[in-house]
Amino acid sequence: MNDATQVAQANEERVTPVNKPTVRSLYRARVKVHPRLVPGFYRRLKWIAMAAMLAIYYLAPWLRWDRGPNAPGQAILIDFPERKFYFFFIEIWPQEVYFLTGILIMMAIGLFAVTASFGRIWCGYACPQTVWTDLFIQVERLIEGDRNARMRLDAAPMSASKLGKRALKYAVFLVISMATGGAWVLYFADAPTLAHQLVTFEAPYAAYAAVAFLTASTFVLGGLAREQVCTYMCPYARFQAAMLDEHSLIVAYRADRGEPRGKHKKGDSWEGHGDCVDCDSCVAVCPTGIDIRDGQQLECINCGLCADACDAVMDRVGRPRGLIGIDSLANVTARKQGLPAATRIFRTRTLIYIGIWCAVGLFMLGTLLLRNDIDVNTLRDRNPLFVTLTDGSIRNGYTVHIINKQHAERPLTLSVDGLPSARVNVLGDSGTAAGAKVTVPADGVGEFKVFVTAPRDSVKTESTGIHFIVREADGRVSASRGSSFRGPSR
Repeated sequence: MNDATQVAQANEERVTPVNKPTVRSLYRARVKVHPRLVPGFYRRLKWIAMAAMLAIYYLAPWLRWDRGPNAPGQAILIDFPERKFYFFFIEIWPQEVYFLTGILIMMAIGLFAVTASFGRIWCGYACPQTVWTDLFIQVERLIEGDRNARMRLDAAPMSASKLGKRALKYAVFLVISMATGGAWVLYFADAPTLAHQLVTFEAPYAAYAAVAFLTASTFVLGGLAREQVCTYMCPYARFQAAMLDEHSLIVAYRADRGEPRGKHKKGDSWEGHGDCVDCDSCVAVCPTGIDIRDGQQLECINCGLCADACDAVMDRVGRPRGLIGIDSLANVTARKQGLPAATRIFRTRTLIYIGIWCAVGLFMLGTLLLRNDIDVNTLRDRNPLFVTLTDGSIRNGYTVHIINKQHAERPLTLSVDGLPSARVNVLGDSGTAAGAKVTVPADGVGEFKVFVTAPRDSVKTESTGIHFIVREADGRVSASRGSSFRGPSR
C-alpha cells in the first residue's frame, strides 16, 4: 500500500457522519394578528382620525357648490366627459394639468416632511388601509369579542355559533366595502343622480364595474389581508428608512428604563430590575403584531397603541408612565449614555422639505390667482400652406379654439397683430381689418374656421410671425396666441 492510499484511508476514518442539513423554508404561514382594544390617548386619537377620514370620504361627494346655471353644482367633481376637475371655487381644465402635477408634488414633499419629523404618522392615522382596517377590526370585535375571544373562536371547531358569527361579520364587511366602492364613483358624476341610478339599476356599466372592483379590493385588503398590506405590499414601508433619521420622532421603547426586564411581584423591590415586567401587552395591542422592544421595524406604523397599553401597566405596578412613547433614536441613545435628551423637529432636512413645499404652493397659488378666464389656441392649415386669390392677396387658413372659463356666454372680437392691412374672417362671414365677431358658449370651447387675408405687398417674407388677439366687447385684450403667416418665397 502506497503512502497516498494510507492517507486517504486515514482521512476516511477521521470523517464522522453528519446529519443532513435542515431545510429551512423561505416562507412561513401567516400568524393572524388579533389586536386587543386598549383605552388611552393614542386610541382616542385614532378614533377621531378614523371618524374624520370616513366622514370626509363618504360625505364629500354630497356637498354642493353654486357655480351658476351652466355649471355642475357638486363641490368636488371629476368630470371625465367634460375633462374638468371641480373643487369648490376652483375649476381645472385639461390644459391646466400642471395644477394636478403641483398637487401631487406637494403631497409627496409634505409626506416626506411629516415622516422626517414625526415618523410614519400618516400610516398610523390617515392611510386608507389603516382607517378601513381599524373599522373592520372594530366590527369584528363587536361581533366576535376582543382578542382572547377571537383567538378562541379561531381555534374552535366549526359550529353553528361560529358559522353565524363569521357569516354576520363578513356580511357587514361586504356592506362597508360596497359603500366604499359606491362612494368612490360618486366623485365622478352628480352624486344624487348617480346614486339613484345605481339603486334603480340604470347606471352605466362602467359604474357597476368600478363599484364591484372597489368592493372586492376593500373587502380583501381591509377585511382579510390587513397588516400584510403594510408589511409586504406598501412601498412606503420599504423606503421610509430613507426619510427617517436619528432625530425623527417615532414610537420607541426606552430600554434604559425597561431593562433588565422580567416578571415582578407586588411588594418586591425594584432594585436591579427594569420597569418592563415582560407582560407582552404592547405586543397584544399592536395592529401589525410586532414587539416594539425589538427596536425600530418596518412593520411599525407609529400608531402609539403600544404606549397606551404600557402606560396602563405602569399605572397598575406603580411605575412612571412613558416606558414606551414618542421619542427619537438620538434621545434613546443619549439616555443610555447618561446624556441629556433634546428634541429637534426643525433641522436641515425638514427645513428643506418645508421650503420646497412652500415654494411649490406659492407658485401654484400665484398661478391660480393670476390665470386668465379665457384662452386661445390656433392650428394653421398645412395643406395648402397658403392660397393666392384672384386679386393677388395671400390667404392662410387656421382653426382657432377659444376657451371660455366663465359660466356665461361671451361675445368676443378676434383680430391679428403683426401683419399690416390683414383681414380676419370666420368661415361664412365677411372679413374686416378690425377683426371677426365670435361668440363663445358659457364654460365651453368655441371652434372657428378662420381665414387671414393680407395684400401681396405686405407679405415681405416666406413666413411672418403674427399674433391672434381676443378682445372683450369693451376692447380689452383677454388673450393672445402666436402663430405664423405663410406666403410665396421671395
